[in-house]
Parts: sequence; C-alpha cells; structure tokens
Amino acid sequence: MTASVQGATARRWVPRLLALLGTLAYGLLGTQQLRLLIAQSWDLGIFTQLLRAYGELRAPIVPIKGDEVNLLGDHFHPLLALLAPVWWIWPDPAALLWTQALLLGISAIPLTRVAIDRLGPWPGAVAGAAYVFSFGLQSAAAVQFHEIALAVPLLAFALTALLRDQARAAALWAAPLVLVKEDLGLTVALLGGIIALRYRSDIPRRRLGLGLVAWGIVWFVLATFVILPALNTGGQYDYTDNLGSPLAVLWPLQKWVTAGMLLLAAGVIGARSPLIWLMAPTLAWRFTGTVEFYWDWYWHYNAVLMPIALAALLDALGDRRDGRAAAWLRTDAPRPPRAVRVIALVLAAGVTLALGPRMPVADVVRPDRWEPTWRAAPAAGALAAVPDGTVLAVDITLMAQAVPDHDVQWVHGPNQRRPDCLLLDHYAFSWGGKPPSSPVQWASERWSTPYETVYSEGGFAVVCLPGVTVKS
Repeated sequence: MTASVQGATARRWVPRLLALLGTLAYGLLGTQQLRLLIAQSWDLGIFTQLLRAYGELRAPIVPIKGDEVNLLGDHFHPLLALLAPVWWIWPDPAALLWTQALLLGISAIPLTRVAIDRLGPWPGAVAGAAYVFSFGLQSAAAVQFHEIALAVPLLAFALTALLRDQARAAALWAAPLVLVKEDLGLTVALLGGIIALRYRSDIPRRRLGLGLVAWGIVWFVLATFVILPALNTGGQYDYTDNLGSPLAVLWPLQKWVTAGMLLLAAGVIGARSPLIWLMAPTLAWRFTGTVEFYWDWYWHYNAVLMPIALAALLDALGDRRDGRAAAWLRTDAPRPPRAVRVIALVLAAGVTLALGPRMPVADVVRPDRWEPTWRAAPAAGALAAVPDGTVLAVDITLMAQAVPDHDVQWVHGPNQRRPDCLLLDHYAFSWGGKPPSSPVQWASERWSTPYETVYSEGGFAVVCLPGVTVKS
C-alpha cells in the first residue's frame, strides 16, 4: 500500500473510529453512573427537566431551582432547544448523557482529520486519540451533562476550518457559540480578532473577522446584562458575586496546575500559536472566580479548552505538505524539527495518561464497577412508590431519574409549593452528613403539614400527604 493510499485510508477511518470509541466510552460511563446511583451534582436533574420542558414545547421552567425559575435566566443557552427531539425519542436522563457522549465524540472527527493531513497518519492518529480521551473531555463526561456539550463540536469545526484557511466556514461554525453560554461571546469575539489579524491584508476576510468580533461582544453584553437579568426571578445575573479581585488570578497553586495541564495538552509548543489565546476568556472568569470548582482540572470547565489546545498544537507544529508553520500569524515560519514534534505529541497524550486510574473512563473497563449496587432495588422501589404526575421533592440521588414521571423540585430549594410526596435518601451528600433521623417528621415540620411514610428501604424513604394514592 502506497503512502498516499495509506494516508487516505487513515484520514477516512481513524477519525470515525476515534469518534465511535469516544462516544461509547462516555456513553457507557454515563450508563454506569446511573446504574450505580452516582449523582455528581444536581445538574443532570436540572438539564433533564429543561429537556422535558423543551420536548413538551414549553418554556424552560425548572422547578428544581425554584418556583417559576426560567433556566434561560441562569445561563444563556437557547441552543439547547435543538435537543427537544431527543426527549421525544428517549425521555430519560440517560438520553442526555448519550447525547453529550455523541457530541464529544463527533468533535474528534474534524480535528483528527486535520491532524492526519498536517502530521501524517500515525502522528495524526495519536493527536486525535490524545484529544478525544483528554482530561478535559473525560472530566466533562464524568460530571454528567452540561450545556458546553454543544460548544465542543462547534469549536472543533470552527478551529479546523481556520487551520484549513477557510475563514468564512470558521466564522459560521463559531457564530452559534453565543447561544450556548453567555461567556462564549468573548471567545467568539477573540476568534474574530484572530481572523482579522491573520487576514489583515485581505479586506473581505478582515471585515469578516471584525464582524465576528462585533457579533461576539454584542451577544455577550445582551446576554449578560439584558436577557439574563430580565429572565431571572431575582432580576440579576446570578454569577456576578462569584467574581473576585483580578489579583486573585495568580493564587492558589491549584490554578497554576490547571494552566500547566492545559499547556501540556497543547504540547507546550502550542503556546506559540495565537489560537492559544482563545483560552483566555474562559480562564479569566474561572481564575478570578471565588468558587473552587472553577480552578481545578476536573469538572466540565476545561472541555471547551480541549479543541483549542489541539488546534494550537497543530498550528504550531505546521504542515508536512509544505514544511511551514503558521504560528504567530506567520506563514513562512519553518516547521519544528521532528524531535520537537514527537515530544509535543508525547506531552499532549502524556498529561492525560499520567493521571492513569484516576481518569473516569478507566471505570468503564473495570468489571467490578458494573456490579449493581445493593441499593439499586430499593431505589427502584422508591421511585415506583411515587404516583406519576405528583409534585415530588427529592434530594440529589434520584433527582434526574424522577424527572420524567413527576413534577420535581429540590427538597432543599426555595419552593413555596407544597409537594405531594418527598423522596429522601439517607446517604445523599446534599444532607452534608446530617440526614434527618425521621424523614416523615422532617417533612411534616418542613411543610407544616402531616405526611405519612409509604416506603422505607435501603436508606430511601417516600413520604406523602394523606390521601395521595400511592402505588402498591
């Protein structure tokens, strides 16, 4: 087989294979978590309730966050409405987890193809594999669904187009990012600035870049200062108070660790590319934030940075077909030596491999992690004991699973509406280690009305108002 045929075969099948492997790995991870009753936060419940509202062609009112809370007043993600058909086909929280897995997997296709084109079949395949199983994507899948699942493939296609010198396609792929999350407007604006600088002698494409700058800034301002406060029940942007002093960006050490890991994901040499600056808006709000989750390499916050890291790496390593690199907007820069290219790829893959068994997808290949927990049957029994269509207050553990058949609210939330039933888990982390000794007494005192126990097993308790018809 000639080198050209080998390259064409790799270009055709390797990206698809990596996308399939990524989708299966992350989808199975989500299935495993549901099977083991793992709830990383209340986010999967919130987004399942959002998806149900869109699937029923309603406004995204999410009672889990409070009475009449419109989730578009929390973060600006109207593009999630496109997922409504997912609910029609599969009305279950697992559908969201598999949808996210598919989106993350798909994002590997354009990036791996351009990696193979620029680096060759084997190095390109390594770069693609390092991306699809990067710590940022694995962490996002492990903490379950978030709106950034839509941003990852959009960024991947936009950056791939830019690496292929297709400015218009890059702008078209990037433009919808402003409808995924409000802060991404700044990322879009910065990408527009890079396009304008890169093609500063090409008037049509420079104008395209400047137009993208305006588009990103306008939507950032509209979403953050107009739309979100207008739809928010408190009339404000809820996350302003999470920002601290700009001086806080340098400390604690945890932030430097995260920045170092991102630099390694870009092979270090990726820092030569102007594309690396696309990380700046996301890192700015995270590192000036007062929430510790923002600073870490874990959680979903690094997922949107993974396509940027690989694109910056590929930009800095140059193109084998013409022997040039385009780093720092120069098309005449020499391509780095082979040893440098090899080291860069090793670093990009090694930053994830070094974490070894700590990485979430390792659980997928561990047989013992597929054994159902002893609480699986009691959990199913608790859900079955609650009548369909009731107003149900739950804690974190079974929140997402309860959404399809019930009008769910959080048991610790600010809701004024009295629930028909409560489903409480003695072991839920949301109790802070201090669960009520008597669920029925706690519920009666919390809502100032008598409840009665209808189910109690395996740490789960269901209490309902007298007269609510429960399932046998």
